[in-house]
Amino acid sequence: MRIGILGGTGPAGGALAVRLASVGFDTVVGSRSAERAAEVCDRLKGEWPGHDLPLSGAANPGAASCDVVVVATPWDAAAATAATVSDELADKVVISMANALAKMGREFQPLAPSRGSIAAAVQAAVPQALVSAALHHVPAHDLGDLNHPVDCDVLVCSDHPEATATTMEVMDKLPGVRALDAGPLSCATPVEAFTAVLLHLNVRYKTRVAVRFTGLDLEDG
Repeated sequence: MRIGILGGTGPAGGALAVRLASVGFDTVVGSRSAERAAEVCDRLKGEWPGHDLPLSGAANPGAASCDVVVVATPWDAAAATAATVSDELADKVVISMANALAKMGREFQPLAPSRGSIAAAVQAAVPQALVSAALHHVPAHDLGDLNHPVDCDVLVCSDHPEATATTMEVMDKLPGVRALDAGPLSCATPVEAFTAVLLHLNVRYKTRVAVRFTGLDLEDG
């Protein structure tokens, strides 16, 4: 499976690219500039010389040509970026990982996108795609540190069963991650907003918190 990352040159996108490549996914880092994407790939490979990372760079249309595509741009560019490659994204699983947040002084405030969530906005921008929401609560630092497992649950929301299944399959390949089906895309609204709570905890306790859910017997479905 080839996975493309739109906005892969940013902190979250680069961290995800490294982690996906480390477990064997052929990963394409996308950017508005193919040259910038290639530079970031070279840097990421240089940071992990002990790993043979299947990373390559491309302009966003090249990343969007992959089997599965992740939108890892800043939240206010996610829908617009996806729309620029809408033809390439038709009938594909597209994972939205952005959170609409604003920092006001020392306070992180969840914003209310017009469609309820960034994931819903991406779905509206590329209606032929199979959009899922995932990875909102995973710190970029932990995601990109190949010396340690990620150690968190990842909530997956989608209106498309194929998108839920594929996203969970990819997430479950990441060491320490447990993917959970968290319902339809409308549930992405509280999932995205809850990120503000985690950031406040990080500041208050000077750490990087992650989410784990108890009481789940997954063997029983």
